[in-house]
Amino acid sequence: MNVRDCMTPNPRVCAPDATIQDAARTMKEIDSGFLPVGENDRLVGMITDRDVAVRAVADGMGPDTPVREVMSREVCYCYEDEVLDEVASQMSDLQVRRLPVLNREKRLVGVISLGDISHADDDGGLRSAAALSQVTEPSSRHNQH
Repeated sequence: MNVRDCMTPNPRVCAPDATIQDAARTMKEIDSGFLPVGENDRLVGMITDRDVAVRAVADGMGPDTPVREVMSREVCYCYEDEVLDEVASQMSDLQVRRLPVLNREKRLVGVISLGDISHADDDGGLRSAAALSQVTEPSSRHNQH
């Protein structure tokens, strides 16, 4: 099975010049903690509810702060024609719960999440369970020391 067979197509995208309040409202509207950030038909970053809380609010930034000031610029992604098992393994290695999905022209065409993978599991949930077990492992990037 390929990623395109179970991804969520046509994701909502946020512009880098939008405010973090706009991004937060969109996340609330679509019930997601993640938005791809696009400019000129290209993926240029991602913003999460954690970015808003930790990079903006915790540092005293206001709701009119542009998304580009707090978004993650290093974007991990996968391609729609990749094999789902390989992408699930990649998500596990990266310890991420979702990835933007690009076509081979590097245009955003969807998002794949652990939830999408679990719905596609035809192996009794083994694929998503393996990915989730790694994502929930503590890492040096996320600690409380």
